[in-house]
Amino acid sequence: MLRIHFTPEDLTRVRVAPGPDFLWEITNSVQTLQRTDGERVFGAWRRWVRPRLPESRRLLSPLLPPRGYSPDFLTPTSGDRTTLRAAVDTLLGTPRPRLRAELTRLAGTRRLPGWAAALAEGDPDALARLGKALHAYQAEALVPHWRHVRAAVEADRALRTRHLMDGGTEALLAGLGPDVQWRPPVLEVTYPVEQHLRLNGRGLVLQPSFFCWPTPTTLADGGLPPVLVHPIHHSADWADAAGAPERAAGPGPLGRLLGQTRADLLRATRAGCSTVEAARMLQVTHPAVSQHMNVLRAAGLTTTVRTAGRAFHVATAEGRALLAAEDRRAGHGSGANPRP
Repeated sequence: MLRIHFTPEDLTRVRVAPGPDFLWEITNSVQTLQRTDGERVFGAWRRWVRPRLPESRRLLSPLLPPRGYSPDFLTPTSGDRTTLRAAVDTLLGTPRPRLRAELTRLAGTRRLPGWAAALAEGDPDALARLGKALHAYQAEALVPHWRHVRAAVEADRALRTRHLMDGGTEALLAGLGPDVQWRPPVLEVTYPVEQHLRLNGRGLVLQPSFFCWPTPTTLADGGLPPVLVHPIHHSADWADAAGAPERAAGPGPLGRLLGQTRADLLRATRAGCSTVEAARMLQVTHPAVSQHMNVLRAAGLTTTVRTAGRAFHVATAEGRALLAAEDRRAGHGSGANPRP
């Protein structure tokens, strides 16, 4: 059991991450790839991706066992994480003492390949090899599915935001799923080991994760900025898309109607987003977001509120109706994550 201890101040400092985290999705998916449970959710993706990952999988799997301890440095909580390159650069800048300590701890639970010793000493070649493996894995295993990953995480964020608006922080915490119980002032999470995380006024980031399975996870070092990574609901069309991402990657009906970028922007405004958040989620420039938002706003699909010099975009009733029609056509439902 993981027990997260809140103070009154912590309850005012809970926030939901704005979108998928590149390195958490990589690490969680490498672990999920090695598991055999969750066949209904991940079976088609596993069968599709395994033949495509010879080198990067061999490098990453020893560092990310499907159960038990994994090094925290692989999912940094500081630095620029708005792009995969920036996140990997932060990871590769991990101080040598921390590399050594975390890889030594991992070596105490499983046998590591010989190159891990060089990585633990901060060897530049070993670090460069790890960085290349992370980029290669993302390109081969996740990029073909990233639109689906991003949309699902954004939908989960919208759900969390609704819980927060309707019932406050305690409703947000209480609605995280069957593996999480809010017993004030402690959040109890189903976990493979006994761990206590005392927030002590630092607050908590809730990070929805597409590939987190089957229960939430967190960092082993309680001294790092607190984060709880939790599984999301997977829509009914994911299994089909996972087996043929090249075909599924084409624009859907909404994308053909509006253009793919504008369709993605409209989806992002379901829960509301700033120009900066939209640019980060879609990997486009701020002027491009503003230009496309002008079109959506003129069509009556979004509205924009400006406060403190920032623009915040929200889907109108007409925009939400268009998104709801898309969801019905795709067979999106709601409910808890399916269990094997």
